[in-house]
Amino acid sequence: MEQPHDLTVEAPRAWDRPAVAVPVLVCLSLVGGRFPSFSVEANLWTLGTGGVLIWLGLNNRVPRRPAPHRLESGAVWWTLPVVVFVVFEGATFVAAAGDGFPTFSRLADPLLEDRLVRSATWLAWLSAFWGLVRR
Repeated sequence: MEQPHDLTVEAPRAWDRPAVAVPVLVCLSLVGGRFPSFSVEANLWTLGTGGVLIWLGLNNRVPRRPAPHRLESGAVWWTLPVVVFVVFEGATFVAAAGDGFPTFSRLADPLLEDRLVRSATWLAWLSAFWGLVRR
């Protein structure tokens, strides 16, 4: 006897579980952290991993998590630091202020010289991107 579709639950794919996704993201971030900042290899790795994640996000190969129906009222306040960051970063980049008023990216360069810190930053970027792909 065939069961109705209402009672069946689709099991998640094996590669979509955190036990698989997290080690893959860690391995990708360790490889990405190995490259020096702004090198050709780092740029190609960034474009490659970002391109694959964009492709996965645009396809229906990755199961989606439901998006929240409505954001909480406190979520609007998170746009303020983002807007301030974008305005300062864009203004200093366009004005080419140099060393007198460096961009945040330039201020982070001494921190990103360490491979471990660079790998941790890669892991944060990939994790955030993977979260967006799943939405």
